[in-house]
Amino acid sequence: MTATLDENRIEQFVGSLLTTYTASVTTLMIDLADRTGLLAALAAGPGTSSELADRAGLTERYVRECLSALATAGIVEYGGATFTLPAEHAVCLTGEGSANIAPMARVCTLLAPHVPAVARAFREGGGVPYEAFRPDFTDVMDGMSRGLMDGQLVDGIIPLVAGLPELLAAGARTADIGCGTGHSTNVLAKAFPSSTFVGYDISTEAIERARAEAGDWGLTNVTFEVLDVVGLQVDDPLEVVFAFDAIHDQVDPAGVLAAVRRALRPDGVFAMMDIRAASRLEDNVGNPVAPLLYGVSTLHCMTVSLAHGGAGLGTMWGSELACAMLADAGFGEVTVHDIPDDPMDSLYVAHPA
Repeated sequence: MTATLDENRIEQFVGSLLTTYTASVTTLMIDLADRTGLLAALAAGPGTSSELADRAGLTERYVRECLSALATAGIVEYGGATFTLPAEHAVCLTGEGSANIAPMARVCTLLAPHVPAVARAFREGGGVPYEAFRPDFTDVMDGMSRGLMDGQLVDGIIPLVAGLPELLAAGARTADIGCGTGHSTNVLAKAFPSSTFVGYDISTEAIERARAEAGDWGLTNVTFEVLDVVGLQVDDPLEVVFAFDAIHDQVDPAGVLAAVRRALRPDGVFAMMDIRAASRLEDNVGNPVAPLLYGVSTLHCMTVSLAHGGAGLGTMWGSELACAMLADAGFGEVTVHDIPDDPMDSLYVAHPA
């Protein structure tokens, strides 16, 4: 017997799908406007497409079409042949502060070309290895995190851990695992010259950039090493270990957490920034960014782990599983904090049991 279809529900769903598809292409327009300097030109003041093209050093025809997409999407305003980026929108799309989330648009640009390879993994198993995303992945992650680290790491995130600002000011042996381009490590090294820092990452190009930035800043209390952090070993126990959105990507996340525990002094502290979510799907329904995070997990975080025979933990491992895995690794009570200017992450603070 053929089920009777609700035509109103079909119509509503089609509208929802078209909204989703429109938003995905609009995301690419934001990426184009960001990486070409068009958003910065708009933030400097209103203008026609010709004026904005001249201001940004771009070709007018491309500028006009991109601006038309952004105008019809409600991102810029249009009237009298003039395009305007409202000040409230400019705060979210331009500048070097933590409020600028325009770099997030590059996630879609990065991941889209890998859809066919992930589809093959659906059928054949395995995954898409981390190397397939390099070096673009390094740039995207740096762009997404740099503003937050500049704006909130020292004055907003570090103070969430009781006693940590004082410990770092007095001098502590510290590691930053999965440090990427090392910007977080360098920001900390600059702010706390009495402490010593080592940044570890598996990406050679990321570590090269980290070393270059440290050299440009004249830092003498920070070093960087290429290392799969599951093999983390230290001669002298550390007082502090940081991990910024790094654990859920690991091939062996449980092994990494255990390695961190072994590397810490008995009175040490592990500060782990990771995705704010629940571990159960039903508890994430209604979370407006859950589709984004599950999608990123499918197209990157989970698949890079599975490609190497790993756990495939995924982006949405959630707070319940995170706390359980920290306990299994030998940590005691875990406290979880919201992060300023970052609605998608939490800070887990754990001490050895």
